[in-house]
Amino acid sequence: MDLPASHAIDPLARPAVVLLSGGLDSAVTLAWMVSRGFRCVALSFDYGQRHRHELACAARVAAATGAVEHRVARIDLGAFGGSALTAAVPVPKDRDVEHAHDIPVTYVPARNAVFLTMAMGLAETLHARDLAIGVNALDYSGYPDCRPEFVQAFERLANLGTKAGVEAAARGEAWFRVHAPLQTMTKAQIVRLGAQLRVDFGLTSSCYDPAPDGRPCGHCDACLLRAKGFAEAGARDPVTR
Repeated sequence: MDLPASHAIDPLARPAVVLLSGGLDSAVTLAWMVSRGFRCVALSFDYGQRHRHELACAARVAAATGAVEHRVARIDLGAFGGSALTAAVPVPKDRDVEHAHDIPVTYVPARNAVFLTMAMGLAETLHARDLAIGVNALDYSGYPDCRPEFVQAFERLANLGTKAGVEAAARGEAWFRVHAPLQTMTKAQIVRLGAQLRVDFGLTSSCYDPAPDGRPCGHCDACLLRAKGFAEAGARDPVTR
């Protein structure tokens, strides 16, 4: 596949590990990291999620957006249960997502902590200093592991609990940096940024409860937040139109 000029890969560029779910936010995060000149290894997870359409989307996004490699790690967060995304629990529909303050049942316990830990381990083997995650603390579902405090705490953990981090500290520097470029953006701002970066939103999937062919339900929190973002950005979503 020929990459657009903005996705040209410098073999000497700094490597980075980017968490890629196949959703809108992670796709924009990958595009942002590529646009900053990083050689990005995209990392996705087969974690026991009930719907696997997102993994196919992640593969397409990685190829189209300029990742030098796409890896899929297999873990079983479904063994713990406790989430509508991994267990036989109904996905909430048609909630008032703008005014909801509770943590919904679609929260997957420890998911971002586990994902970032795996990304940290991969980065250390690649001699990469940079991790990236598409978390957002404004137009999101209230997950505690999407907050800036969590990302900052994990960055400290990565620098304290790894060989690379300890050796860098002995030189008076920090090794790992966790990039969360969408952290304080609204969904509309994320859509606009993705458009500027030429992200193909038609390759992405945000739905928590898609049909077998991948069509979004249009009623879960993720679908409602995505629709709100496109509407406020004055854009049409190629997945739903």
